[in-house]
Amino acid sequence: MEKVRVGIVGGAGYTGGELIRILLGHPNAEIVFVHSKSHAGSPVHHAHTDLLGDTEIIFTDRLGTDIHVLFLCVGHGEASVFLEQNPQPDHIHVIDLSQDFRLHKEGQTGFVYGLPELNRDRIKNTQHVANPGCFATCIQLGILPLAANHGLTDTIHISAITGSTGAGQKLSSTSHFSWRNNNLSVYKAFTHQHLGEINQSLSQLQGSWSRDIAFIPYRGDFTRGIIATAYTRSELSLEQARECYSAFYKDHPFVHVTDRNPDLKQVVNTNKCIIYLEKHQDRLMIISMIDNLIKGASGQAVQNMNIMFGLDERAGLYLKPSAF
Repeated sequence: MEKVRVGIVGGAGYTGGELIRILLGHPNAEIVFVHSKSHAGSPVHHAHTDLLGDTEIIFTDRLGTDIHVLFLCVGHGEASVFLEQNPQPDHIHVIDLSQDFRLHKEGQTGFVYGLPELNRDRIKNTQHVANPGCFATCIQLGILPLAANHGLTDTIHISAITGSTGAGQKLSSTSHFSWRNNNLSVYKAFTHQHLGEINQSLSQLQGSWSRDIAFIPYRGDFTRGIIATAYTRSELSLEQARECYSAFYKDHPFVHVTDRNPDLKQVVNTNKCIIYLEKHQDRLMIISMIDNLIKGASGQAVQNMNIMFGLDERAGLYLKPSAF
């Protein structure tokens, strides 16, 4: 079959680099252009040195229309401006990795929230996908089976830690090596921007959802990965909870429910999510972990592309973790 022709806007950042790396190994995709105003005329491997020897693609500041899908890897607030200034022809699918179109807003149509484990059928039939946030992906995959079972009846308490790549490439005081190394800190406690999309998805599955999510995010002293630990009161036994989760994810190839306490290296460099459950008195504890740049961003975007074009959902995403 004809390969899916791909354009990438914002290709010099972390998510752009991961997207290029994945698509170069995709059996059904071809990168037509990688757009970057700041790097136009330079080889892609100048910005992404890990791609030296893998590609000779040159960054461009021009946009082409001879493509099937356009990935937007630009900053939050920039995707909506880009599409206003550069309306795309009807034949081009758009997958936005920013937060601009994740929340359903009055008068804003056309974007489906791109969590395949929640909206796979809707993704199949849309032109535009809003890729979920990294924390949102990890946390939702940890609690959506309970919502689908109408089993969320109390506050959900969550602590989660993310690697430094979650902050993007732009330097800040908390992303310098000398600050981040051997260090931890809390940020945006109870107010993180991903709470909106998490609540939106919970309400989609459990219409009566009205409880609080007490979310404490941490900055980690490692580069990539997210581990989230959640607990909430539940009437399910551990065996019932495992059955609930296994049934919910039985047709989803990237989510794995395990009975062994996992570690983050099992998911880093992959599109996997690993989930582990424990029961402590009346509280169910859920551990969920992903790679923030892959399942939390670029890998999930490719997964959405595969679904939109009727490809094997796993195409290009057979990625082995760097386990040691």
